[in-house]
Amino acid sequence: MGLLERCRELFNTPNLYEVLGTNKEAAEADIRRSYYKVSLRVHPDRAPEDPRATEKFQVLGKLYSVLSDKEQRAVYDEQGVVDEESDALSQERCWEDHWRLLFPKITVQDILEFEKKYKGSDEERQDLMQLYVQHQGDMDAITASALCCSQEDEPRLCSIIQAAIQSGDATAFPAFTQESVKKKRARRKRADRERQEAEEMQKEMSLGDEDDSLVMMLRQKQQSREQNFNSFLSDLEAKYSKKSGKSQRGGKGKGKK
Repeated sequence: MGLLERCRELFNTPNLYEVLGTNKEAAEADIRRSYYKVSLRVHPDRAPEDPRATEKFQVLGKLYSVLSDKEQRAVYDEQGVVDEESDALSQERCWEDHWRLLFPKITVQDILEFEKKYKGSDEERQDLMQLYVQHQGDMDAITASALCCSQEDEPRLCSIIQAAIQSGDATAFPAFTQESVKKKRARRKRADRERQEAEEMQKEMSLGDEDDSLVMMLRQKQQSREQNFNSFLSDLEAKYSKKSGKSQRGGKGKGKK
């Protein structure tokens, strides 16, 4: 079975771009980031409940090898086919090792520094408005997907969205403008419960390595809070991987987020 057929079987679409949640016009860096985010969702270590996670992870690796190669991507874009005889698709490879080379591990300090720079930035506003449109104003989904977002950030995020609506830059979705007090209270109660669980977990892990404990706590908190893959660490690591990729290619001239 070829790559496109495998994509249809495992991801319900033979379109390589749709598997990554992107499109044909995506830049190289966007392809890389999208691959990272989807691969995190199906990584065998992060999706133990999925019996086909390993298969999906391997297929994603092959998919990325096609779209990250200029010649193979051009052929796919023009003809809708992939070269199954190419080295990347025909040779055996440990896709997890390859993945780790592409995306080196980030540190807790990276996380904290990123959060400090990200909040209040133009990048945060752009990401927020993208989520607002994607979820049509549903603040439950927006706050679950937004980077570096806690309950304390919600009034600030709402003010950004409201300002965009008033200026005519954003549509006034009823889910946002007419959200009930009951729903807002339920979201706060859920956030308070998650905060308490995170604090308890931090205490339980206090005897271990501080960095590993913090990372584990953040991951566990996000697992209980989000039902989709666009988690805090996934997006954060993707943004850092994007920057890492740029620095690694710095000596080769301008390439390609």
